[in-house]
Amino acid sequence: MKKILKRVFKITFLTILGGILTIAIIILFPQQLFAKKISYKKFTVYSNENVDNNIFLGAAYHHFNHPKNSFYRNPNVELDPKWVGSAGIKFSVTPSSYLTIQADYSKQGKFNEIVAGALYGIKLNEEIENPVYTIHGGAFIRMNDAIIPVIKLDYHPFSVSFSYDANISKLKTSSYGRGGFELSVSYIGFSNRNNSSVNYMRCPRF
Repeated sequence: MKKILKRVFKITFLTILGGILTIAIIILFPQQLFAKKISYKKFTVYSNENVDNNIFLGAAYHHFNHPKNSFYRNPNVELDPKWVGSAGIKFSVTPSSYLTIQADYSKQGKFNEIVAGALYGIKLNEEIENPVYTIHGGAFIRMNDAIIPVIKLDYHPFSVSFSYDANISKLKTSSYGRGGFELSVSYIGFSNRNNSSVNYMRCPRF
C-alpha cells in the first residue's frame, strides 16, 4: 500500500510541476508565444493563430506496477519505473522560418539521460501558411554521450529525418568518435486540422 501511495504522490507532484512550468513560461514569454493581444479594462489576453508559435510539455511514467521482467529470468528482479519528461518552445524567426528548442529527461533506477537541442526550419515555397516543403537543420546533445547533428525534410504528409550519433563519451578512445546513423520516416495524418471541431484541441507541429 505504501508503494502505491508513493507512486501516486510522485505522479501528482510531476503533474503539478509541469503545470507550474507551463504557467511560468506563458507569463514570462506571452508576446513570443501568442500573436494577438486583446486588452479589456485591466486585463490583457493573448491569443495565437500562428502555428509556428507554441510551447509543449509532456510527462510519462512507465512500469507502474513494477513488472518482473528479468533478462536472466530471475522472478525476484523487478523492472524499475521509468520517468520521462519533455518540454520545448517553438517560435517564428521570420515569416518563412522558425526555431524549435526542446529537451527530454528520463530516469530509470539509478540511470538517467538528458537529450536537448534545437532545429531551425525553413519553408521552401511561397505559400508559407501551408508549405509543400520544409527543411530543418540542427543538432542535439545526449549529455556525456553523443552529439547528434540532424537534417529533416517535411513533405506533407511525410517527414524524413537523418541523424548521426558522434560519440563524445569515455568510450570515444576506443570508438574513435564513431557512432551510428539513424533514418526516420513519419506519416502525419488521420486527422483534419482544418476541421473546426478538431481545432478545439491543437497539438504542436514539430
